Amino acid sequence: MPRRFRLAFSATALALAACQPAAPGDTPENRAQAPAAGAAVAPVIADAWVRLSPVAGRPAAAYFTVRGGDAADRLIGVESAKVGRIELHEGGMKDGMMTMRAIDGVDVPADGEASFAPGGNHAMLFDVAADVGPGGELPLTFRFASGKSVEAMARTQAAGDAAPGGHDGH
Repeated sequence: MPRRFRLAFSATALALAACQPAAPGDTPENRAQAPAAGAAVAPVIADAWVRLSPVAGRPAAAYFTVRGGDAADRLIGVESAKVGRIELHEGGMKDGMMTMRAIDGVDVPADGEASFAPGGNHAMLFDVAADVGPGGELPLTFRFASGKSVEAMARTQAAGDAAPGGHDGH
């Protein structure tokens, strides 16, 4: 095939492809984030936020939603370079009293959710760096039993601020 014809054919094919309508949600950003064909889909962290303590040196609490990937997994820990220690906690009510106990993880169903919200499961953040204040962000790394890890930024709020999304206080 003569070179001039190949170039003309290529330019025509590109022009036709550019005129094709995009699929709903097909944006450059989504294509860049889409996993390669056959690649495992990792869990996603959504709506992460931290309620800071009103007293310096006291623990803060982190809340978030874990959306499961294509396989069931188990959240086994959360880490941050700005926090000395983070524990997963189960919260609830017993005999009219708020209860809380440390847990070793939370199951995340495939294509399901695990919620960490005020009054329920949450992460306790001990020894938060002094430079972490309200109105900022705190980097968190979520570790899973599968070996996957997911990084997310959590918004930081003062103890008295209203929780995002209408959640009650912790």
